[in-house]
Amino acid sequence: MITKLLIANRGEIACRIIRTARAMGIATVAVYSDADAKALHVRQADEAVHIGPSPAAESYLVGDKIIAAAKQTGAEAIHPGYGFLSENAGFAQAVIDADLIWVGPKPASIEAMGLKDAAKARMMEAGVPVTPGYLGEDQSVERLTKEAEAIGYPVLIKAVAGGGGKGMRKVDAAADFASALESCQREARASFGNDEVLLEKWITSPRHIEVQVFGDAHGNVVHLFERDCSLQRRHQKVIEEAPAPGMDEATREEICAAAVRAAKAVNYEGAGTIEFIADASEGLRADRIFFMEMNTRLQVEHPVTEEITGVDLVEWQLRVASGEPIPLKQEELSINGWAIEARLYAEDPAKGFLPSTGRLEHFNLCDYGPGDRIETGVEEGDAISPNYDPMIAKLVTHADSREEAIDNLKQMIARSWTWPVVSNGAFLFECLDHKAFREMSLSTGFIEDHADDLKPLDIPPQTLIDDAASELATDFALETFGGTYFAVENKPMGFRLNQPQRRVAAVNVGGTTFPANLDAVWVDLPNGSDSHDSLTAIKVIYPESALVVARGRTFMLSLRHDGTGHASAADGAILAPMPGKVIALDVADGDSVTAGQRLMVLEAMKMEHALTAPFDGTVTELSASVGGQVQVEAVLCVVEPAGED
Repeated sequence: MITKLLIANRGEIACRIIRTARAMGIATVAVYSDADAKALHVRQADEAVHIGPSPAAESYLVGDKIIAAAKQTGAEAIHPGYGFLSENAGFAQAVIDADLIWVGPKPASIEAMGLKDAAKARMMEAGVPVTPGYLGEDQSVERLTKEAEAIGYPVLIKAVAGGGGKGMRKVDAAADFASALESCQREARASFGNDEVLLEKWITSPRHIEVQVFGDAHGNVVHLFERDCSLQRRHQKVIEEAPAPGMDEATREEICAAAVRAAKAVNYEGAGTIEFIADASEGLRADRIFFMEMNTRLQVEHPVTEEITGVDLVEWQLRVASGEPIPLKQEELSINGWAIEARLYAEDPAKGFLPSTGRLEHFNLCDYGPGDRIETGVEEGDAISPNYDPMIAKLVTHADSREEAIDNLKQMIARSWTWPVVSNGAFLFECLDHKAFREMSLSTGFIEDHADDLKPLDIPPQTLIDDAASELATDFALETFGGTYFAVENKPMGFRLNQPQRRVAAVNVGGTTFPANLDAVWVDLPNGSDSHDSLTAIKVIYPESALVVARGRTFMLSLRHDGTGHASAADGAILAPMPGKVIALDVADGDSVTAGQRLMVLEAMKMEHALTAPFDGTVTELSASVGGQVQVEAVLCVVEPAGED
């Protein structure tokens, strides 16, 4: 058995592997870039080695540095995680040539499945069903155009070396084919250094079904059933579940058997995934499920398979890499219950999924029940770096039924928060809550088809604003999770002439002012009471401000006792749309400006964002300066309307 393991990855991936290695008594070595010097995976590992600057191309993607770190620390094996160098056959061979154990498939297996056209040809030989299309060597525009017409529109153009949705175009009509081909080839050449493509018949009601397979050096290959990964945005998976909704036993048996044949065709060892596209226009049927590609590594969504089978796939990887056979036979594996995973990213759905980076000043991930699981590589106080994938965490829940798993995952999302970093939690919540999702009406176009229904709340419900304001009006600072509330000290916050006195507070949410009724107070309200929306959370963080979470979206709420404070956006407050750096400032305090005039420019995630005047007026309360870092929704200045006192 391996006694010391180097993990050639970062974040939640490395933390996940460290957890299993530690349980097995295996010492761990982390590697880190400049940006990750204080990262959670570095803190959790037994040792850590610095491998270079922040850009991945100068650190995590430099195989020689990683192998040198293993030699330096005496690690016997390297686990690549998933992403980075995990499917790089050259790196795998270099690890083996350095007399180290490669925790993954043989380099030849990686190469065999690396190019989509060659992989599909091999699958056809192995009797694995593939999508009708063209895999030929003739890449001329004339030949590809002719083949597309023979297949019949719509067709899908795919880069043979592609992945992650890059180098992929759907073409609906012959007139659009040439331009789409040119665009696809250009993107493939830039992304993968290879502009060759293949053509496939476009599936009109597609479901993304994948099968977890596992092989060892003794010739054994088993499957661990299927996952459904149909909810995708721009070809990136968003929500995954196991087993696949609507899968009958006969179809499951055929698709899983095909996956095992695929793995055996390349003498596969270790964890891998066979991905299929299903034509679900008439439900899931074995004769309408086609091979797409193989991922020769552990997948991001592997926890849902672990939850329904009770298997630790990382433990299996380490045992098989050490020469042991697969711990269980096929007949010993079974499905237990239902598991769903949601990927929590640092991005703002309300602003077109604009990236959100910066320090997690306030961060909480909520375990709602015994079947809940959180995979993360960050803690409160850590930073989301613009250098890497913006995943904050994977939220996973396991229950007896799909309905229960959905409800539990909604609760996890609804009682978690990130601030000032913005997450896609509200978007995930709306996906899970959508009627079509619950009714298993799934396809890879689900998010695009229901885009208008998946928008997050603009503001919290009034009842939640009232609750939070009441909390802030007490003499206590406390945390609540949709549960206990305490009585407010009797201090009048406002009154109306000739009306019964009531306590009212002015509350600022996202730059807009709302009234809050402080008489709507629950004393010691039990959790789950019908009097309160249980899908909310409140955290009081300062004497006069709180984080409020409603349907997965986090808001900052501040109490204004005297009715003054920041101007609302409607009154001319210029708010930072995301954390970023001020790179240009065009105005000074007291300057007159006209509607649409540029005031300043923010830079975030290598993109520039100009902020302009909402109307004619005068600049006041200017707090921004060139070079200054700002947090999301910070008031940078206020434009007072012209002609007003």
